[in-house]
Amino acid sequence: MSAEELRELLQRHARPDLSTAIDGVRVCAADRTVSPGSSMSGTVLAVVAQGSKRLAVGDHIYEYGAGQYLIASVDLPVTGQYVDAVPGRPALGFGMTLEPAVIAELLLEAGPGDLPMSPGVVRPGIAVTEAPGELLDAIVRLLRLLDRPRDRKVLVPLVKREILWLLMTGEQGDVVRQLGLADSSLAHIRRAVQWIRENYRRPFRVEEVAQLSGMSVSAFHKNFQAVTAMSPIQFQKHLRLQAARLLLASRPNDITGVGQKVGYDNPSQFSREYRRQFGVPPSVDAARIRGGAASAAAALP
Repeated sequence: MSAEELRELLQRHARPDLSTAIDGVRVCAADRTVSPGSSMSGTVLAVVAQGSKRLAVGDHIYEYGAGQYLIASVDLPVTGQYVDAVPGRPALGFGMTLEPAVIAELLLEAGPGDLPMSPGVVRPGIAVTEAPGELLDAIVRLLRLLDRPRDRKVLVPLVKREILWLLMTGEQGDVVRQLGLADSSLAHIRRAVQWIRENYRRPFRVEEVAQLSGMSVSAFHKNFQAVTAMSPIQFQKHLRLQAARLLLASRPNDITGVGQKVGYDNPSQFSREYRRQFGVPPSVDAARIRGGAASAAAALP
């Protein structure tokens, strides 16, 4: 596999919205280092082919560069930016959505002893690992199909399955395999994460979310923190503030209304927590967003 070919394919197929003709595959080329942006990670494989990327999840900082890959096994609120990106030498990234249903199929098809034993511990929802050559080779073959529309329908599912199998048998295989298990600890936390995402505007008791996830309160607290690097209440706050930032792009003169829309009854608390999260008050950030200085750099890849 040629690292040069991987870079060439990524740069040639990069679009402003990161989309490609292959469902679930994203490509990014960033020609400058910009201020950190906030988004949801999705459940993805992300690979950097040139430059590097830095992500903050809760109190944890992850950085990955050329030849490394990142696994996000839970859809988490992240703040991130490409670094070492300059005109003429952009940061280049590849992303592919991890599909639990396909992972479950591969688990069923695997023979006895084909997969390593799982350690039985809950792992963080974000992990960074060196990318083996065979994984990068499969990614190149998948990207080549962007230039072969006739072959995509038949070959894309096969190459995607190969990539997932390599992940399942690789260093982060335990995390990836848990995505295909309906009753794994990760699956319970993902259900809780989804519930909080759908109900972030209203107050909730941790006990009710623990019950929904099928865990005791103590186990839920421990596992939620291990996967997301946040408490459930911190997770809710991150979701509220990210939603507020999106709303401010279209309602820059309605700071109080935006705060109320995302669940804050106290305008002072909203402004205080917003500034702590994004470094500036909502009014200043709203002007910056409308001026085009805000970045979508957190979106994976």
